[in-house]
Amino acid sequence: MRRLLLATALAAAATAALAQKSAADGIAEYRAMLADGNPADLFEAKGEALWKQKRGPKNASLEQCDLGKGPGVVKGVFVELPRYFADTGKVQDLETRLATCMETLQGFSAAEIAKTPFGRGEQVNLTALATWVAAESRGMRFALPQGHAAEKTAYEIGKRVFFYRAGPMDFSCASCHGEDGKRIRLQELPNLTKNPGDGIGFAAWPAYRVSNGQMWSMQLRLNDCYRQQRFPYPGFGSEPTIALGVFMGVNARGAESIAPSIKR
Repeated sequence: MRRLLLATALAAAATAALAQKSAADGIAEYRAMLADGNPADLFEAKGEALWKQKRGPKNASLEQCDLGKGPGVVKGVFVELPRYFADTGKVQDLETRLATCMETLQGFSAAEIAKTPFGRGEQVNLTALATWVAAESRGMRFALPQGHAAEKTAYEIGKRVFFYRAGPMDFSCASCHGEDGKRIRLQELPNLTKNPGDGIGFAAWPAYRVSNGQMWSMQLRLNDCYRQQRFPYPGFGSEPTIALGVFMGVNARGAESIAPSIKR
């Protein structure tokens, strides 16, 4: 009887393991099929056109925008952002830096762009620009700088924000992404306290969300994470969101960027 119970238990465990593996494999195959013809390509093309187009009150393009490697240089900048910029005296991610360029070069108001809801007005254009810039670093390895004191401080702030528990559900970022082996809705959750691997976590955004037909930037991804934690929405480009980007980006050092990717 004891042997029968043991055999039954082992069979059940093997079946559960097989089912889990099959679910993960199925999701991976689903993403692979969707990636062939990723709608993010359309946003990427729009972003490249916007970069070269003369717009705004100053009727200028963004071709002299400095994203960290000098005016007009785009390739390789995404995998080194967020970083410190001397002209603003701030650590900025890709989106906030693009907003700065849209203000200084084209005459748009960065503050107004920050207040615009996602999916509307210049936020749509900002997302497209971020998608194209990210695509120009596809296949490159993340190497966020940590040489400036402000970059080191941002990392430490991001780390504290990541583990901070609050809200009605007493959640933190670490509740979902703080250890290995967690899943939700049959989906594996990457451990973002360390390098989760190529094309996972920070290395996969911006991404096209199939479930709602939208292109999501990292700022929007973080905004939705706050929603799921039942926290108040953070302001666009706020210090906590930038700091979280630094924390995750530094932890992803060496990971290959696949952005813009595609998500469920």
